[in-house]
Amino acid sequence: MEGAANTAVGRWLPGFLQVKSYQRKWLTEDLVAGLVLSALLVPQGMAYAELAGLPPVTGLYTSMLCLLGYAVFGPSRILVLGPDSALGPMIAATILPLVGANGNPARAIALASLLAIFAGAIIAIGGIAKLGFIADLLSKPSILGYMNGLALTILVGQLPKLLGFSIDVHGFIGQAREVVAGVIDGEVVAAAAAVGMGSLALILILKRYVRKLPALLVVVVAATVVATVFGLGARGVHLVGPLPQGLPSLTIPSVAWADVLPVFAGALGIVLVTLTDTISTSASFAERRDEEVDTSQEMFGIGVANLAAGLFQGFPVSTSGSRTAVAEQSGAKTQLTGVVGAVMIVLMLVALPGLLRNLPQPALAAIVIAASISLADIPATRRLWSQSRADFLISIAAFLGVVLLGVLTGIAVAVGISVANVFRRTWWPHQATLGRVSGLRGFHDIRRHLNAEQLAGCVMYRFDAPLIFANARTFRDQVRKCANSEPRPRWIIVEAEPITDIDTTACHMLEDLVTVLDKQGTKLVFAEMKTHSRHKMLQYGLGKLFPDDRFFPTLRAAVSACREELGERWVGFREEEQE
Repeated sequence: MEGAANTAVGRWLPGFLQVKSYQRKWLTEDLVAGLVLSALLVPQGMAYAELAGLPPVTGLYTSMLCLLGYAVFGPSRILVLGPDSALGPMIAATILPLVGANGNPARAIALASLLAIFAGAIIAIGGIAKLGFIADLLSKPSILGYMNGLALTILVGQLPKLLGFSIDVHGFIGQAREVVAGVIDGEVVAAAAAVGMGSLALILILKRYVRKLPALLVVVVAATVVATVFGLGARGVHLVGPLPQGLPSLTIPSVAWADVLPVFAGALGIVLVTLTDTISTSASFAERRDEEVDTSQEMFGIGVANLAAGLFQGFPVSTSGSRTAVAEQSGAKTQLTGVVGAVMIVLMLVALPGLLRNLPQPALAAIVIAASISLADIPATRRLWSQSRADFLISIAAFLGVVLLGVLTGIAVAVGISVANVFRRTWWPHQATLGRVSGLRGFHDIRRHLNAEQLAGCVMYRFDAPLIFANARTFRDQVRKCANSEPRPRWIIVEAEPITDIDTTACHMLEDLVTVLDKQGTKLVFAEMKTHSRHKMLQYGLGKLFPDDRFFPTLRAAVSACREELGERWVGFREEEQE
């Protein structure tokens, strides 16, 4: 009974089992990793809050609550959650149009909190219902293009803050135009630009050449010291200012009913990005640690973490690959690492709220820009060009969707492209006419092997997809083309192993097709067809048109039967068969 109870509790409260199995020797490593992690949590949390159009302190509230929530409900011992650079623009794109120009921060926080609650509820319910497959709606090329577009959008959006001026425009094109106009009109604040670009350069240099140093912490300390010593606040440089002292209270967001539907729509896009990021990150770290990933339980943990953040004035969160890597490299053993990070944030809010009052805003912009650069993957995009032109174009289309249409529309474009690409591959699947190649076993595509030999009077045709309504016409047209080629074949052998399913439309097509081919003296047969697909043909009443002698267990068996019926010799065929 006790074992069953532990299993039930562990299913929904994995943190409980981690506490029961905790080993004292892990304590030092978890404490050290937590202290190191907090050096990332504070500056990133504040920077990503501003990226989302929210006060910096909300980033600390969010980091603290999501870490505590995931520590209790999350299954991974190593995963670290928090504000994310990919979600920031999506949050801003959802709430800023609702807040409007000069909107009050309290309303922005309420909208962002409701966004986190909606996203958390959807993800948690999806975990209970085992709907992790939703993340598959985004293909790798579309994710790559989306992230590249997001990186460029974030970079351009943060340039005004980096250079010390502000703009009141949304959308990449408008922002890019305003940035150029601001630079030309002399709106750049020299001191702010120096701090911002210096901070960015320092982050990039440290990350490249001195990886053991916490680059973000070094930049935050250096920028704060410079601002304090040189009085940059009096020189036009915007500073963070003192944070509110104390902890966030449990708050149910109060928003207008008219805002609920737009927020819910934004939550759907955030859920998709969060799931895709979380599942891929969780799987990669679990593989490195030789652990199994329970996707549904992972979803439930992420959902609860978002709910916790939303109920305490926070905003949506996702898994952070960079922070998880830092925790792992620092020796983290359990989620106590995240708890220690959350406690450090609590101490800062309660005891030292003025610690970062002189932190320059351009330094936070530099942190965000550095994160955006890490989102982009130009080498992978170049590889797509050489690997698959179709996938490259999908990636570019997703990129343009984000840049030209906006972040939320861009995610819809990315999903649409991914789904359309699945349909395209089913509609026009790979097809091949097969032949025998000297020195190679089996049968191969004659377009790739120009010296391939075909058996006289026979065409071997491979169709690499389920045979359904979307591609039935494609199959029929290609088989007819084979049947009408010169010299006209007497056998057409369909290598049917990839045909994993057949629907009603396809069966009607086969009924008409085999009737036409029989009349012109061409026999249509199938090799290696799966039992499931053949059973479908029998269910649809095609047993008389396709008797047993039209099906062969292997392609080689079909070729042997064809040779025997046609009396054709294929030199070397029998010898090859005996190898």
